[in-house]
Parts: sequence; structure tokens; C-alpha cells
Amino acid sequence: MDLLNLFLNHNKLAMNDIIRLSGVPKSSAHRMVGSLMDMGFLTKDADGVYALGLLFLQFGNLVAERLDIRNVAAPAMLRLRDAIDEAVHLAVRDGDFSMYVEKLDTDHPVRLFTKIGRKAPLYAGASSRILLAFMPDAERERYLSEVRLEKIGDGTIVSMDKLRETLALTRKTGYSFSRSELENYTAELCAPIFDHAGRMAAGLSIAGPEVRFGEDRLPELIRTVKQTAHDISRKLGYAGPPIAP
Repeated sequence: MDLLNLFLNHNKLAMNDIIRLSGVPKSSAHRMVGSLMDMGFLTKDADGVYALGLLFLQFGNLVAERLDIRNVAAPAMLRLRDAIDEAVHLAVRDGDFSMYVEKLDTDHPVRLFTKIGRKAPLYAGASSRILLAFMPDAERERYLSEVRLEKIGDGTIVSMDKLRETLALTRKTGYSFSRSELENYTAELCAPIFDHAGRMAAGLSIAGPEVRFGEDRLPELIRTVKQTAHDISRKLGYAGPPIAP
């Protein structure tokens, strides 16, 4: 593992580099590298330089395919729900819409009624807009050039200029917040979840009556939701830093 770990930061290494960086004796390094090649973990090119073998690609694809984001996110979503006593949602992109694929409700007597499978256009609501904001640039521009912004709730953004400004701010701050965009008198706060390749995987949101998302409470809610989303991202293999501020 000490030898394999060297390739986390180096694409290719010569034998002398492996010996120097690992501190392993020359004879031992040659023996271990030979074993790793026999097992398919390392390959050697015509110049005698070593790289990780395709076996890692096979294992990596299996891990990615078998990783259910709902199962990975569930423990963190439960902790988040219990900590803030608001409904917690996990949303993914479905074409030009967002869709809730998991939800944890709250026992609060006044709460927001949503359900798994609910869809919303990508421009409306915090969960939708987080997916739109962190979409690949070309896909986002395609969507923005074709979409027709229609009013759904009193707070729905129907100005393209304002939508673009909001998306830019979301990418900068790492969260999206909406008030009365899909339903009047409701609020939603969402942060992005990234996968092992740094791609947008889902949005983690909290939602409830607008009166419980006052300016005095928002900073702590933002910090908590962003941190929880980052924790889930790390479990998916994301190695990047949290989005500041």
C-alpha cells in the first residue's frame, strides 16, 4: 500500500523514484513492484516507467455503480433532521427537472408536506436551482437559452437576468435559498453534494414554513446544511474542499 499510495499524487514513476519516495530498500521495492504487476495493480511501459493498472478502473467502476447515494446520505440526513427539526430532502436531476428521491419529515406540528417523486423545474426552488447552478456550463447555457420562466409561487424568479445573478451567487457561496417559489409561505435551503469525480450528484435541502427561516437563524442553518452536504460528498469519494464562505 505504501508503494501504491505514491501514485495518488504521481501519474507515472520510474523505479528509482519509487525507491526514493517510499524509502523502501531497492531489493524489496523491486520484489514488491513485481508482485503488484503480476496481480495487475501496476503496469510498466516501454520506457520502464510504472503506472496504476487497469484493475483499479474495474474496481472503481464497480464501487461507483454499487454506491446508492440514498443509503450513503441517510445517516447524515437523519442527524440533520434531528438537529434542526425541519424536513430534509435529497434531490437529483431528472432532465430539465429536479426530483426528490429521499425525504425525512419532522414531527413539528406545523410543517411542509412534500413527497418522494415530486418534481420541479430547474429554475424554481432551492433544490432545483442548486442542480442548475452546478450543472456543466454548456448544459446550463443550453437550458437557460431554451427555458420559459413561469410564475409558480409569489417568489418564483421570472427574470432571466435575476436568475443568472442568483445562479452565479449560488456557485460562489455554495448554497441556494428560496422563499415562496414553489409554494407560498414556504422556504427551502439547499447545498450541493459532489461525487468522486467532482460532479454534481444531488442537492441536500431543508424546507419548512417561511416564518421559521428568519434572518437570525439563517447563518447557522446555512453552515449546518453545507457541512452536512460536504460530509456526504466525502463519503461518495469527493476530495475537494468545501465551498466558501
